[in-house]
Amino acid sequence: MVFFGEASLRHAVQEFAAHYNRERNHQALGNRIIQPELAQFSATGDIGRRKRLGGMLYYYYRGASG
Repeated sequence: MVFFGEASLRHAVQEFAAHYNRERNHQALGNRIIQPELAQFSATGDIGRRKRLGGMLYYYYRGASG
C-alpha cells in the first residue's frame, strides 16, 4: 500500500483494526470473532460480502433469512 500522508495511514490502520477485531476469525479463540456484530449468526440466508481497504480485505457474512 502507498500512503499519502498521516490521514491515509490512520484510515488504513483503523480499517484493519475493525476487520481484525470484528470480522476476522481467530484460530486461538476456536475460530471465533473477538467482537462479533451479532451474538448468533444465521445458518440460512444470502451470503454477502463487505470489502475494506479498497478490496484488500473482505468479510463474508450471511444475511437475514426470510
